[in-house]
Amino acid sequence: MKINTLMTSTLLVATLVSCNAKKSSNKTFVYCSEGSPTAFNPQVTTDGTSNNASAHTIYNRLVEFKRGTTEVEPALAESYTISDDQLTYTFNLRKGVKFHTTKYFTPTREFNADDVIFSFNRMYKKDHSFHKVSGGTYEYFNGMGMGALIKDIKKVNDYQVQIVLNQAEAPFLANMAMSFMSVLSAEYASQLEKAGKKEEIDNFPVGTGPFIFGAYQKDNVIKYSANKDYFKGAAKVNKLVFSITPDASVRYQKLKAGECHLINEPSPTDLDAMNAAENIKLQTGAGLNVGYLAMNTEKGPFKNTDVRKAVHMALNRDSYIDAIYLGHAKVAKNPLPPTIWSYNSNVTDYNYNPEKAKALLAKAGYPNGFETTLWTLPVSRPYNPNGKKMGELMQADLAKIGIKVKLVTYDWPTYLKKSSNGEHEMLQLGWTGDNGDPDNFLHILLGCQGVKAGSNYARWCDADFDKLVTRAKQITDKAERTSLYEKAQVIFKEKAPWVTIAHSTIFRAMAKNVEGYTIDPLGGDMFDKVELK
Repeated sequence: MKINTLMTSTLLVATLVSCNAKKSSNKTFVYCSEGSPTAFNPQVTTDGTSNNASAHTIYNRLVEFKRGTTEVEPALAESYTISDDQLTYTFNLRKGVKFHTTKYFTPTREFNADDVIFSFNRMYKKDHSFHKVSGGTYEYFNGMGMGALIKDIKKVNDYQVQIVLNQAEAPFLANMAMSFMSVLSAEYASQLEKAGKKEEIDNFPVGTGPFIFGAYQKDNVIKYSANKDYFKGAAKVNKLVFSITPDASVRYQKLKAGECHLINEPSPTDLDAMNAAENIKLQTGAGLNVGYLAMNTEKGPFKNTDVRKAVHMALNRDSYIDAIYLGHAKVAKNPLPPTIWSYNSNVTDYNYNPEKAKALLAKAGYPNGFETTLWTLPVSRPYNPNGKKMGELMQADLAKIGIKVKLVTYDWPTYLKKSSNGEHEMLQLGWTGDNGDPDNFLHILLGCQGVKAGSNYARWCDADFDKLVTRAKQITDKAERTSLYEKAQVIFKEKAPWVTIAHSTIFRAMAKNVEGYTIDPLGGDMFDKVELK
């Protein structure tokens, strides 16, 4: 079942109500989000919009990141041990954790090892009965090479699970805390399988998290209720509503009118007014992110390194920082943000130089340029708050060197799906780190495994680069890993599969009476601690 079919569900639509925060009690929290989720299961999604709608509301992992940090702490596992050879991870599961009771599922047992085994094996085993549900694409799991890394997933007993690796993997525990390793209900899956409705597991979710899924109307609203039995303590609010509002200016107007309590990705043009408003407060934090223009290295002119370098030199990125981010970002030269260890500050960036760009095009066999397409982001993201405007600036810059660009866009779920399949020529995108490890940027976004998995949007597979980043994740010595990642960044810049655009500052705007919200350096919005004073 595709997400858009949820609109026709009598069960869900019947529960939809108006989401005006002004008229709601202080036990209903309304969040103006920037887009529709692509699904309600983080195993099959990669975007922050979907993570906010499911991973941070509905689900938990065995281990999770301590709020506001990249530090790993126990969650559904109350403790864990790692063998001396770094190959065996033993997770001791928490007892007494309850799965959600919804209108479509009532659990008869509590969380145990069967749920962990089901959730992980769905991605790991190609013959698993749920593996091909929703297309059988697990972009994170495959892009990170988890299938090759994991040797076995064992149920020791009802409350102990072991994961055995084929080789040591330095970021493995941090990867386990990422959204795609969320735990689903095996009992619910069994019910769906018997009913012939397996596809509903990704759209009608059941988890253990702080909020219970209630209703979804595509491009409009998502409704949740608080999980009173949440093992970390019930949320401070009874109801949570996502009011889906793609336009940043409209989100701000809703915030001013009291129609929502918190908005994400505010427009840089509204920040000064928000700071001055008596009834609004603004939070800010350093962004663990990068915005980029990916060139599809499997297609046409972009197979040629000189063409890619020419595009890089043709784009006046400093002007984008002023026009798009209003100074709340810095030009990016590496695929890693400078706040992540192993960032190579010695890499030499490409300067804005249209004349040199023209010479490179001529050298590559395109003295008169060429025609191509550029996909522009349809939603506001921290790494690119206005994809359409940036696209127009890029279009004008590229025209100066003879590259005629047609701008294209799609709704957010379609944009992600089509670009993951490699249907684009040039594409605006970006990334907010999931775990604070360089592997999360360099291997997932630019490694050869990511081409097949769909996370490498440049479709760039360089043997020398891939050898370095693959080796780096297999050793634990941080100094040695740093050296390998620094060398990989040099190769990346020489081959130029992306134009690195910006590292941006994160902003969240909220009503004055919102308490308990903390900006997440990994880009998530979490509401289990928020309250309305």
